[in-house]
Parts: sequence; C-alpha cells; structure tokens
Amino acid sequence: MCEFFVKADPIQYEQRSRTVRVHGVLTSIRLENMVWDLLAEMAEDEGCTTNALIAQFHDEILAHRGEVPNFASFLRVTCMRYMRRRMMALEKQQGEPAVRLQPLQMAAAEAMTTPLQATGTHGSGALRPVISPIRAR
Repeated sequence: MCEFFVKADPIQYEQRSRTVRVHGVLTSIRLENMVWDLLAEMAEDEGCTTNALIAQFHDEILAHRGEVPNFASFLRVTCMRYMRRRMMALEKQQGEPAVRLQPLQMAAAEAMTTPLQATGTHGSGALRPVISPIRAR
C-alpha cells in the first residue's frame, strides 16, 4: 500500500505561497501544489476564481466558528473532504466501493480519498498526472 503513496510526484507535495485578497486585505497562504490544484478545481465547479472561493471559505468559516486559527490547515482538510465526497459519489454511481480496505485500514482512511481524475496544472506549469481509483483484486 505504501508504494502507491511514496511514488507520488514530489511536485505534488512541494509547497507554494500565493497571495490572496480577502476583503481587500492581501494575505499569503502556503499550500502544497496538489491542494492549490484541488482548490482551482473546486472553484471551477463553483464557477468562480480560486481567490473568490478562498475568500468565500474564509467568510463562511468565520461566520460559523467566529475565528480561523489555522486557515491553511482548514483549506487542506476542505480539499480532503471534497475528494472524499467525490469518491463517495463515484461509489454510488458504480454501486461498489472505489477503494477496498481491510478493517484496520478503514479507521485510518476516514480522512483519505481517491485522487482526482481531472487534469490541471501546478503553479509551476507542470501537468498533474491523471490517477484512477484503486480496485481490489
């Protein structure tokens, strides 16, 4: 199982800082390239820019929680939850789990998700690999 993860392209987990404007205030956010790609995909799904989506997330978490102690971590978890929701939709559509796990792995996989199948670009301009769901044999 670990081989799948350790063979990930290092560009995916390389961090990149970007400046985002939230209510007229410029702030720098440092996230992994894969997280930036997911945020861009989520923004496209919502019909807005990545900056607009991030500002919307900021407003909504602030309204819900009253504070944002670690916004970068919130964005990472948001991306994992987005991927998990996509995996669950795929499972429903196909009528079977996209990923089969042993009982012990299930608890650890609660926050895990299937990698995206859509293509895009990293901040560096490199193409993101297309990854399909893992199937049990």
